[in-house]
Amino acid sequence: MKTIERVQTGVRIERRLLKVLKALAEHLDMSLGDLLEGIALHAFEGKQAFSPATLEKIAALRGVYDLDLSAADSHQLSEDGQ
Repeated sequence: MKTIERVQTGVRIERRLLKVLKALAEHLDMSLGDLLEGIALHAFEGKQAFSPATLEKIAALRGVYDLDLSAADSHQLSEDGQ
C-alpha cells in the first residue's frame, strides 16, 4: 500500500453520469472517490478500467438512469441557458 494525501474538491458533473458512477461505486463496494481515482489512473496508462462483467453492469445502470451520452459527446456538452 502506498500512503497518499487526499483533498476535498468540488466538481460539477452531468447529473445522470454522476448517478451511474455512484451506483457503480456502491455495486463495487467502494467510495466514489476511489472509483474515480481508479478510472483516471487506468486511463492515464491507456488501460481498460473495467472487466467485461463490470461493463455489463455499467450498461444496465446507464439504462436505469437514462444515460445516453457517449465518449463522442465528451467536450461537446453545454448546460441549459449557457
